[in-house]
Amino acid sequence: MASSTVETAVSPSLVRRVSQVDWRRYIIYIAFVVIFIFFAAFLGQEGFLTGNNLVNIFRQAATITVMAVAMTFVIGCAEIDLSVGSIAGLASVVTAMTIAAYGLVPGIIAGLAVGALIGGVNGALVSTLGIPSFLVTLGMMGIAFGLAQWITASAPQPIIDETYIQIFGGGNVGPIPGLIIWMTIAVVVGVVVLNRTKFGRQVLATGGNRQAAEYAGVKTKRMKFYVLLISGMAASLAGMLYAGRLHSGRFQWGQGDEMSAIAAVILGGTSLYGGSGAIIGTLFGSLLMSLINNGLILAGLDSSQQQVVRGIIIILAVALARKK
Repeated sequence: MASSTVETAVSPSLVRRVSQVDWRRYIIYIAFVVIFIFFAAFLGQEGFLTGNNLVNIFRQAATITVMAVAMTFVIGCAEIDLSVGSIAGLASVVTAMTIAAYGLVPGIIAGLAVGALIGGVNGALVSTLGIPSFLVTLGMMGIAFGLAQWITASAPQPIIDETYIQIFGGGNVGPIPGLIIWMTIAVVVGVVVLNRTKFGRQVLATGGNRQAAEYAGVKTKRMKFYVLLISGMAASLAGMLYAGRLHSGRFQWGQGDEMSAIAAVILGGTSLYGGSGAIIGTLFGSLLMSLINNGLILAGLDSSQQQVVRGIIIILAVALARKK
């Protein structure tokens, strides 16, 4: 009788607590576990659970994660950057061409300068002229892509510098692939800056309520400029990692990555409307995209079918990002 009374008293409280949990905050982790188990069950015989394949999932997620960490700041600031994929491609070819002509260090500087220049232009147009970031970066996406194709005449630009390849994605540090180290660095820096610094708080304040942030002394235009500058530089780094891993610069590298990065950020718990950010969630969003791509390839789906699935994921991400 006493046990029944306790159950009657506790159960409603427990049910109420469970009902009050915002499960959308944890959907990325739940989805990752469920999809991993699904692929493990049905693709285990295809090599899904081998060590090499699991490491390859992380390796494939690395470049998207580098872009997506910076995109978390952009979206947390209530902006968007559609140019990151094209910046990556342009940075890869500029790096390759500069290394061939002038050597390693100038090549690295030139690659990073591409992102700084384009990100700075994006940020200046948005913050100074008030042009919506969607339109600015959409236009810049076409400019960067076309420029990369133009200066290379659509031809790949080989990289034979072993030091560059070793540092930027093609080598290992002990048993750990270099790409995973770059991904880890990006995530750690993102977590610290977003959650532990004044800059991170001001970025989220700008995205959450611009007018209130300005009353509190936040220079919101400057925040918009900075997040787009950071996004451009992160995209150029991702392009350099593509070039290091694949031993060449190509204008196609990064094509479509802007959608993958945005989907990773939104699935990871960052609100599409700004004011919040979750770097660890972004990491799992990138890993989920890589996990799905890997599983679809092992399942024998062709590239067109993979595009359909990725499109569905992006729509799902936007649906989950709706305002409460």
